[in-house]
Amino acid sequence: MLQNILFLIVFMILVIPMGKYLYQVANCEKAFGDRIFNKVDNTIYKIFKIDKEEMNWKQYVLAIIITNAVMIFAGYLILRIQGIGLFNPSEIGGMEESLSFNTIISFMTNTNLQHYSGESGLSYLAQMLVIIYMMFTSAATGYAACMAFIRGLVGKKKTLGNFYVDMVRITTRVLVPLAFIVGVLLISQGVPQTLGGTETVRTIEGNLQDIARGPVAALESIKHVGTNGGGFFGANSSHPFENPTIVSNMIEMLSMMILPGACVIAFGYMIGNKKQSKAVFGAMGIIFLVGLLICWTSEKAGNPELAAAGLSQAMGNMEGKELRFGIDQSALFTTVTTSFTTGTVNNMHDTLTPLGGLVPMLNMMLNVVFGGKGVGLMNMLMYAILTVFLCGLMVGRTPEFLSKKLEGREVKLVALSIIVHPLLILAFSALAVAIPAGLEGITNGGFHGLSQILYEFSSASANNGSGFEGLADNTLFWNMTTGVAMFYGRYLAIVIQLAVVGSLANKKPVNTSVGTLKTDNFTFTILLVAIVLIIGALTFLPALVLGPIAEHLTIWA
Repeated sequence: MLQNILFLIVFMILVIPMGKYLYQVANCEKAFGDRIFNKVDNTIYKIFKIDKEEMNWKQYVLAIIITNAVMIFAGYLILRIQGIGLFNPSEIGGMEESLSFNTIISFMTNTNLQHYSGESGLSYLAQMLVIIYMMFTSAATGYAACMAFIRGLVGKKKTLGNFYVDMVRITTRVLVPLAFIVGVLLISQGVPQTLGGTETVRTIEGNLQDIARGPVAALESIKHVGTNGGGFFGANSSHPFENPTIVSNMIEMLSMMILPGACVIAFGYMIGNKKQSKAVFGAMGIIFLVGLLICWTSEKAGNPELAAAGLSQAMGNMEGKELRFGIDQSALFTTVTTSFTTGTVNNMHDTLTPLGGLVPMLNMMLNVVFGGKGVGLMNMLMYAILTVFLCGLMVGRTPEFLSKKLEGREVKLVALSIIVHPLLILAFSALAVAIPAGLEGITNGGFHGLSQILYEFSSASANNGSGFEGLADNTLFWNMTTGVAMFYGRYLAIVIQLAVVGSLANKKPVNTSVGTLKTDNFTFTILLVAIVLIIGALTFLPALVLGPIAEHLTIWA
């Protein structure tokens, strides 16, 4: 546990300067490396004839949708024809239609849910041109939307910036440099980076074994920096080629945490109120730490069923975990990957204890604990607006947030934004347990079977990508339903949230008074946590009671 505490302290130290740098990038202010990056950016603007004129929220949304749509169609085509000989030493064939649909939606929406095994399902061409490329562009899209969202909250002008400029700047100045640094660090720990094909070796038992390899470090670096999560190998970051040491494990966790955390710090700089960002960061941190404590203690407690069978549980629940990581690093990784909406895993979540598995599931259901690139911040600010509105009703005042009055239009859009997420999870889960095509995917009967379904749609809707891998999900039903959940979970949220700030941007700021609710202190942090838990967590409580909670009571009763 001391190791985890020291790790979190390092995160807190690094996230502050990174947040200031993100602010400088978003506001086009003077920053480190401008002499080089300005030349690179201007070259890209000229080649693609990018008009840097600022956009209103509708134009910004349209630019996101059109750009992403073009990449979706191009990526789908590559997956279907990946069987051509180019960069395909293992001679992997083209991907099936429904799986291609699921995969391309997954990686364009920054979800990276995988219904295939990377080393046997994709050629190197597809890994590089589709998977790695979209890990950059989907992360940049999310960050750009977040920065536009904050500009709308500040409301100094009716425009939200230029999507193409935002996307280029975050890619060249943040994602590419960080991915390069992390990639080199991972190579130093033994992660392979090669275009060579599968290697056949003779084992110490005298048998022959095929060992898959490839451009792993390049994928692993942006996979974590961009909070993506898709693994080069089916075992993801449990695989020794993706995550060979304790050091690589910490590098991967820190790289997936730093940019989402920095977005919250950048928010404080952009609105000119660092206390406000501390209040939001504090609310996220409280939920994160509570989840980590529950997951860690649950896994440390072990499995009483195995103890009754005579197996020692002194090490805790080690089923599905790597010995090189143990309980501490596995519990931390599990909490981090679902709080920061990455989806990479260093242990099999399907083998977690019921309460240990509830933590990552609930993190994705809430979808506000830091989240992916800016997504968690945008969702938490939706809850912040709702908190201000509810508190305003209690004291009979017109609610205000960041000097803007909140009226019927904004509150309705905020409510819609919050409702969409549980609707996707619960509606699709209900469909899965109601028809044979959904039930066929369940590999565990009873309460755990429901947990598998809830986890899958929570992961898809939250654009996380991890899974209870016991689910048999590579079927037409699961490929299509999770594909739709990923699509709407990503784009509906962005459209509604930008509509909210588009409305606020048109309003003149109002002067604060004695009766204005302060939103930059510890009291508001506690109120925010309470509203998230009351409205967010209670929405899912009936389903959770029938899944992981009932399973826990059954095992421990």
